[in-house]
Amino acid sequence: MDNISIQRPRNLDWQRASAILYGDWGTSKAYVIGLAFAASGFSSLPIIIAVCALTALVGLNYLVVCRCFPDGGGVYSAARVHGKLLAVVGSLLLVADLTVTAALSGWAALSYLGVPKQYIMVATIFAIIVIGLINLFGPRHSGSFAVALALPTVAVVIAIILLSARFLTFEHLTPMKESAGHMWVSFCAVILALSGVEAIANLTGTLKPDKGSVMGHPKVGWASAKAIIPVAIEVSIGTALLGWAMLSLPAKLAPEMVVRKEDMLRFMGEQYGTMNFGPWFGNIFGFVVGLVFALLLLSAVNTAIAALIGLLFMMSREGDMPRNFSKLNTHGVPLAPLAIAVGLPVLVLLLTDNFDALAGLYAIGVVGAISVNLGSCVTNFKLPMHWAERLLMAGTFLILAAVEITLAQTKHEALFFVVCVLVVGLSLWAYSQRLSGIRTLTVSREIAELVRPEMVEVLRQPVADAQKILVSIRGLTPVLGFAFDEAELRKAALYILYVREVAVLYQGAPLAPTNWKDDPEASAILNTALQIGRTRGITTIPIFASSHSAASLIVDTAATLGADFLILGASHRGSLTKMLRGNVASEVAASLPDNIQLIIHG
Repeated sequence: MDNISIQRPRNLDWQRASAILYGDWGTSKAYVIGLAFAASGFSSLPIIIAVCALTALVGLNYLVVCRCFPDGGGVYSAARVHGKLLAVVGSLLLVADLTVTAALSGWAALSYLGVPKQYIMVATIFAIIVIGLINLFGPRHSGSFAVALALPTVAVVIAIILLSARFLTFEHLTPMKESAGHMWVSFCAVILALSGVEAIANLTGTLKPDKGSVMGHPKVGWASAKAIIPVAIEVSIGTALLGWAMLSLPAKLAPEMVVRKEDMLRFMGEQYGTMNFGPWFGNIFGFVVGLVFALLLLSAVNTAIAALIGLLFMMSREGDMPRNFSKLNTHGVPLAPLAIAVGLPVLVLLLTDNFDALAGLYAIGVVGAISVNLGSCVTNFKLPMHWAERLLMAGTFLILAAVEITLAQTKHEALFFVVCVLVVGLSLWAYSQRLSGIRTLTVSREIAELVRPEMVEVLRQPVADAQKILVSIRGLTPVLGFAFDEAELRKAALYILYVREVAVLYQGAPLAPTNWKDDPEASAILNTALQIGRTRGITTIPIFASSHSAASLIVDTAATLGADFLILGASHRGSLTKMLRGNVASEVAASLPDNIQLIIHG
């Protein structure tokens, strides 16, 4: 039998999820208002407000997406209902988005640190390579920096708004002189921070379930709402107020504002600090603003690289990328995805040596991915959505589709970039499908119904009223023989869990189970166990999963299966190893639900 789908342990609280989202959405202030001013000058306020409104609208839609996909609802999951090809295309659009996010965030970070323009490209490439080398030696929880910097960033935003409060005015605003078509194109050009919601949608598989959730059927609607709503409100209102504050600066500063569009918030901090307390305060406050946003933007680079690694690694494990992409180094990091995650942003920087060009490449990927996600959900009538929610989602999809078409028509470099990503990505997908021996056949609907995955999975399940025993093994040890004896005695189904401990962080995708047949060690152990089970007439179900925390995965698997007994072998680790890595049995015993009996065999 193949493996059963096991999710990552649900240990992510809504506060951390909110900080991860803020790490993407919060950075949008750093360059959106500056680019809007460069595009439309003192008539840019309607464009800024429209971007804020769209951000809030997308956030509302993803409240529904997260509720409907409690086990991970990013574009890859949502689009698979309509076909593997659409899911791969949506994922590749997300790859394009994350690539430009890393390059754009790095460029903006160094701008906020005051690096001279002629050195920013080289410095950004160096920063991305350094972050990649850090990731080479193990995972970095990409939300950690965002968690630490969320409150300082909010405090800095509030401070700028308070310092500008007595200077806010509409006197400098000028009416839009351009046509409606030109306004629409300008609006499309400054949509720069929406991909964070894709990360939250994918992370629903790790969110702590809402109170009252039934075991095996988690609900995360309330938890995801608490993560998304505060960030959407802060970003929408905060960006609009900062845009107003920017347009309240003296008109004589307009030329300098265009030059400083890449670090507009630092410029505003310097100006309003000086206007309130003098040049000395303005310089200090501007430096603080620049430092806080630079660190947040660098954390966004790390998040984007980690997300690219996780996405490519997951697609490899699902068979949609070459299997070589899932090979890990000694630190548990997949080398091929890491090389791609660093190499793509560097290549983009070498080909586009200015901030405006990077901004032009950004939106086409993220808007395309979100459009595929929302369009897939709208046309999936099995999802539990109210008609008003479906109607709102359909309207949002149409808006984003129009934005995507506009970007493709007006941003030829962006279109060329995303087409290159799709061509290369789909070629790798086709190559991996051929290597895995998968063939596409056209059959009648009646035959397809007989072999659909849901039906096969039902046939694999043991009888509902049979007892369930879960045993976690590391090899063919005496604990396995004891587990077979217990299963035979109790007429129980025996689930054999083999945990491959890895140090890979999945940012932007839920942890997918690995096919144990592709792992030589696991294949040898689990095939032997299956043969023993057949010989003794015991229902035997192998489970193979990868995790950075074996104890958490064991507990989560036992709870998900509704096991009656959990059997573990006594630890044979030395004292130093136990101190450094912990005792799995002790950690499991501390977290195991009371209705599951723990048996330690030694």
